[in-house]
Order: sequence, then structure tokens, then C-alpha cells
Amino acid sequence: MGMSNNLSSNRNGCAMLKVSLLLVLVAIARPGFSATEAIDAALANPDRSEADIKMDAQRAPADVLSFFGIKTGMSVLDVFAGGGYYTEIMSHLVGPGGSVTLYNNNPWDRFVMKSVDERLKNNRLPNVERLTTLPEDLIDMNRQYDAAIFVLGMHDIYYVDEENQWPAIDREKFLGGLYKNLKDGGVLGIIDHNAAKGSDPAIVGKTLHRIDPAVIKKDLEKAGFTYQSRSYLFANAEDEHTVSVFAPEMRWKTDRSIMLFRK
Repeated sequence: MGMSNNLSSNRNGCAMLKVSLLLVLVAIARPGFSATEAIDAALANPDRSEADIKMDAQRAPADVLSFFGIKTGMSVLDVFAGGGYYTEIMSHLVGPGGSVTLYNNNPWDRFVMKSVDERLKNNRLPNVERLTTLPEDLIDMNRQYDAAIFVLGMHDIYYVDEENQWPAIDREKFLGGLYKNLKDGGVLGIIDHNAAKGSDPAIVGKTLHRIDPAVIKKDLEKAGFTYQSRSYLFANAEDEHTVSVFAPEMRWKTDRSIMLFRK
């Protein structure tokens, strides 16, 4: 009897999951469904993991994706996507008519391989493509994305650690590849930990894992992007920009910039 009840419970759970997923898809497809409602529906997707949901409070994905203008039907490149937290949300958000590329360079891929394998197993995110290649190789691709997001990774393009298999990145070529693979009018959304004004990105990028927002702006404008706007959602005046972002006291408390650029 206990086994029968468990089987019945499992079947009911699966049925409820299917109904919930269907309701999300129907809601997104409904005429007049707003961008905000689409983001809320993506975040409410019952297939999201508990670990991801717990991170929502610190990462404020609804505000971030709204600021970046990510919408249903878009094709999006998630740059240095790590384990794919944003990739999954955007997968649900862009829907079957859109797509997301989860891109990591080789060092990142080695670090997050198991978590990405788990996230994408059994084709659970069918509109997601996994891409692992050198940053410089993006310029040889011929894609046309509507948008790209680069979350907490701009400082890494100044990071060099040959001993731990993170070679120097040709920044000009890498950023040129991002520019080339966006459609005209496409957006590039950036989030990163702020460093002190005028600080050397090669030093603070490696020691503190931060970057001066002015360096981001300069690098991306040099690559051809036009600066659009900045959000202060993650601003923290108490952060003196002198401590590593990995220090326990700085966990999710760093002063971060959210910047929007356009091709």
C-alpha cells in the first residue's frame, strides 16, 4: 500500500509539474504579455533548482534582465556563464522561439563542468547550446545574437595565471568577437565588482577580482560599442574597493556596476 501511495504521489507530482510548465508557456505566449510578466514567469518555472532560487535574493535577476532588455524570442550569448545560473533563467524567458548560448572558455569550463553537465543533462534546456572555446576564437564565429550578457567576468580579461592554466587573453580580439557576433542594435549587458578609480586592471583584476568601471567603458567603446546607461542596483558606498571579492565579509556585498552598451 505504501509503494502504491508513493507511485501515486510521484505521478501526481509529475502531472503538476507538466501543468505548471504548460501554464508558464501559455502565459508567455499570451498576447499582451508584458516583459516583466515574462521574466516573473521564467523565475517561477517549477523546474528551477532550489540552489538557484536561493541565489535570486542576492542576484536580483528580474531587475537585471529587465535592465538589459532580455525578452521572449531573443537569441542571447551568456559570456563566461560559469555554472549557467543566468543561462537557465534566460532559457525559460526567451522560450522555444529563442535560444541561449552558454559560453565558457576552457579554464572556466574545467572549473564548472560538473554543474553545467547537471544543468543540461537529458536535454532539459533544449534551447540552450553549450560552447567552449578560446575567447579569441569568437571573432572567427559568424553568429548574430540579439543580446549578450557578461556577468562578473570583465575583470577576468586582465587576469593571468599560467600556473593554474589561465593564459593571457587578447582583449582586443575577444571584445571584437563579441561586437562582431551581435546584431546591429544588439545590447551587451555587463555586471562587475568595482575597483578604485584609476586602479590598474592587471593588478586589481588578479588580486581583488575587481575592475574600475571607467576601464570597462573605455575597453568596450574602443571595441565599437556605444555606452547607453548604468544601474546602481548593486551600489554599496561602504565598500572601499580594497578587499578581495572572495573575502567572507564581502560575499554579495561588493559595490557592483551594471552597465548597458549597444552595437
